Amino acid sequence: MKLNDSYIFLTNLRFHAYHGVMPQERSVGNDYRLDLKMKYNVANAMKSDNVNDTINYAEVYKMICQEMMVPSNLLERVAYRIADRIARRFLVVEAIDIKLCKLNPPMEADCDGAGVELHLINDKTLTD
Repeated sequence: MKLNDSYIFLTNLRFHAYHGVMPQERSVGNDYRLDLKMKYNVANAMKSDNVNDTINYAEVYKMICQEMMVPSNLLERVAYRIADRIARRFLVVEAIDIKLCKLNPPMEADCDGAGVELHLINDKTLTD
C-alpha cells in the first residue's frame, strides 16, 4: 500500500490561561480548549517503529503549554504563535490546522465557547 496523506494530532487539550482584551480576563483567566492537526509524512515511522522518525507529540504539547502561558489580547495571535513555533521546530510539517476556543467568553451569550481556527501551509515545504 502507498501512503496518501498522514497527520499527527492532539485533540481536546485543556488549559487555564490569561488571554483577552478585558482586564478581568488578564487577572482571573479563562478556560480554553485546543485542537491541533499537523500534516506530515509518517512513511518512515510506519516502517521503522522509531520515535526519531516522527514528530514527538509530547514535545509539541510542551511547546503548546509554553505558548498558552504567554498572555495575548487575541486568540488569533496565540494560535499563530503556536503554529509558527511548531513549523520552525519541525521543518517537515507541511500544514497545520489549529482550533483554539475560549470556553467562557465575556459576551453574555449562552454558548459552548468562541474562538479561532487557522489552516496554515508551511511554504517551506511547497514544491514548484
